[in-house]
Amino acid sequence: MAKVRLTTEEIKNEMILCTDGEGRNAWHIAAFSDEVDEMQRLWELAKKRLKTEDIRNEMLLGTDGWRRNFWQIAAYSGKLDVMQRLWDLAKVRLTTEEIKMKCYYAQTKREGSSGN
Repeated sequence: MAKVRLTTEEIKNEMILCTDGEGRNAWHIAAFSDEVDEMQRLWELAKKRLKTEDIRNEMLLGTDGWRRNFWQIAAYSGKLDVMQRLWDLAKVRLTTEEIKMKCYYAQTKREGSSGN
């Protein structure tokens, strides 16, 4: 069997950041699952293959077809270990202000609340 070597761009667009019919990328799906080890492997691959801007904008701040980001999806799943791991990873790449505005405020705004 012949080995197939993918370019960094192919790995980025066809594996890590590609989306399904509902606009979810692999990170959104990992956030919904309870596969913390798989999330860690995806994170390590992204760190090696993606630019910091892609990690921030597509993985951490990207939204699915319902405009939900990874944190909101993890919260809906109700899996605390997944939420904690995502939080730990996000803190490394996002500022506190970005986490508040993109993860918390986005949800309260969608629900019609001021967040206060």
